Amino acid sequence: MNKLLMEENERLQKQVSQLVHENAYMKQQLQNPSLANDTSCESNVTTPQNPIRDASNPSGVLTIAEETLAEFLSKATGTAVDWVPMPGMKPGPDSFGIVAVSHGCRGVAARACGLVNLEPTKIVEILKDRPSWFCDCRSLEVFTVIPAGNGGTIELVYMQMYAPTTLVPARDFWTLRYTTTMEDGSLVVCERSLSGSGGGPSTASAQQFVRAEMLPSGYLVRPCEGGGSIVHIVDHLDLEAWSVPEVLRPLYESSRVVAQKMTTAALRHIRQIAQETSGEVVYALGRQPAVLRTFSQRLSRGFNDAIGGFNDDGWSVMGGDGIEDVIIACNTKKVRNNSTLANAFATPGGVICAKASMLLQSVPPAVLVRFLREHRSEWADYNFDAYSASSLKTSSCSLPGLRPMRFSGSQIIMPLAHTVENEEILEVVRLEGQALTHDDGLLSRDIHLLQLCTGIDEKSMGSCFQLVFAPIDELFPDDAPLISSGFRVIPLDMKTDGAPTGRTLDLASSLEVGSTAQPAGHASLDDCNLRSVLTIAFQFPYEIHLQDSVATMARQYVRSIVSSVQRVSMAISPSQSGLNAGQKIISGFPEAATLARWICQSYQFHLGVELLRQVDDARESLLKMLWDYEDAILCCSFKEKPVFTFANEMGLNMLETSLIALQDLSLDKIFDEAGTKALYSEIPKLMEQGYVYLPAGMCLSGMGRHVSFEQAVAWKVLGEDSNVHCLAFCFVNWSFV
Repeated sequence: MNKLLMEENERLQKQVSQLVHENAYMKQQLQNPSLANDTSCESNVTTPQNPIRDASNPSGVLTIAEETLAEFLSKATGTAVDWVPMPGMKPGPDSFGIVAVSHGCRGVAARACGLVNLEPTKIVEILKDRPSWFCDCRSLEVFTVIPAGNGGTIELVYMQMYAPTTLVPARDFWTLRYTTTMEDGSLVVCERSLSGSGGGPSTASAQQFVRAEMLPSGYLVRPCEGGGSIVHIVDHLDLEAWSVPEVLRPLYESSRVVAQKMTTAALRHIRQIAQETSGEVVYALGRQPAVLRTFSQRLSRGFNDAIGGFNDDGWSVMGGDGIEDVIIACNTKKVRNNSTLANAFATPGGVICAKASMLLQSVPPAVLVRFLREHRSEWADYNFDAYSASSLKTSSCSLPGLRPMRFSGSQIIMPLAHTVENEEILEVVRLEGQALTHDDGLLSRDIHLLQLCTGIDEKSMGSCFQLVFAPIDELFPDDAPLISSGFRVIPLDMKTDGAPTGRTLDLASSLEVGSTAQPAGHASLDDCNLRSVLTIAFQFPYEIHLQDSVATMARQYVRSIVSSVQRVSMAISPSQSGLNAGQKIISGFPEAATLARWICQSYQFHLGVELLRQVDDARESLLKMLWDYEDAILCCSFKEKPVFTFANEMGLNMLETSLIALQDLSLDKIFDEAGTKALYSEIPKLMEQGYVYLPAGMCLSGMGRHVSFEQAVAWKVLGEDSNVHCLAFCFVNWSFV
């Protein structure tokens, strides 16, 4: 394979040189003298003032297409881009191809080359149908087709891409796509953006997108003498990273992400089709591979649609309860367009989606997704699964609780299909339920879910880790409606070596209160420093008269899931609950161990008694004791608007948050109006004597849940210079109401 590819590379480089030379000659002959000095390809494409290069002029379109072809070939087989080997890609007999990423060029770029046992025309047909293999492609529409030489075509294409999370807008592209046949019989599909942000359709849905740019990209497919084809793929994009929050920009500035989500995904997909065509792949339940692949695509697309919430799909955001941690959107169009769902409602109805995104620190994505898959009872409520499943029955949907059910704790996972390298696994999950009333005892309460897992394999180096599922009827018809819900974890700091974490999942015990159990295996430095963004989206059918009730239920349920995921994340974090991650609690504040000493010393100074009974003078031991203290300890900044900067484990549990997200909470957010007045009335006393006792009362967690406490004490935390650095609070005997 290596020898064949080297020969192919040498031949194509010679061909590229010839094409570049011919292209330069054509430009010299065709360009007006006034533009003779302007040979910049980008400037010509984005400002088509020259009629020869104007996209509305057929001859100008051909000129742009030929230039795109030359630039694409120089990237695919030459050195127009400074290519470096893809980190983590190990060459050898198990490798599916050669993958490289760009270094130091504009935008992000990746290329791949491999052997595929399919004919070139079949490969080109598959790759041009981008929505069939690129899960982030929402739609692709060809607006104009212009015949070209050698039986080729030039197309004007509008494409929309999903956003990976609720925190960023989606992208769209307006491109020229050129398909042609080379003299040696190779097929080429090359593509580039036209006219920057000004071209393309001006539909209402386009307002929800940020216009991105595709630099010359495409596919080169050359037939092999013994059958099959050599495929070269190049993806080169400028995703306008400036338009997203800084913490999420790595998703838009990383060539590795493009390589994994687009370039290698395309190569893997055509290899998968080749194996299915040859009969090498056998799937369960007698289903055809194409049918099961369609199920996977529908699950993924439904989840992406829920996250995106596009207006032209019928989604509209509902008013919240003042706490914007969970977004609630409703959609009536989705039910009207699906006869099976429509028949399940006695009255008109729709679908409500509750979704949220959060940042995770020091949580290995693959470990988290595997745990969510294998320990569903740790986060899921069986009654909500039963409620969603009821939409598949030809009877009205009712709120959960009318027929109380209990999850037996048993789930049976039946594999259906998987991709060649186990990046994706499609399976059916059966949840065994038990009726809580005698009348329902004879009825089957099992629930079946169709589930798609992405990136959970130990060797996975993916840029996206997912668990997406939808209730299905036990008969599982091919046209079964799917209402997708689930989780997506995207790493923001890609590991350089691509090595698996090697950690096992003995995690259920580590979630028990007071447990010190840790997952087996040694945590790598990459795991401890890893940042990722978690997106959660759950969909619930509803009848129109129950819309508000279902919306409230959905919001509360997703908040409870967020709380459960935070608890799981702390248990599986190799940095021991995040306590050692960073050591700096917040920029400008002392180290955690020093802050713990100041908290305890100030408590003793003001109140005359010790907060902790010290067994060791070592700072780390004092920090550990404070972390494990039985009551909730919180610290907030000593400013006009106090913001929380530290909490022990009980404090984080009470606020239902994490150390990373703690600084997003302010003191006034956890007290209601009465509590805030009571606190502020004691401020003069606090400033005078250094501490104050607060009577029993109520406060709010970060998820909006009410928390009662028997007593609280607040005191000033003094530093080495005897100045006030922050305020500390201790909440005694707290509980959720």
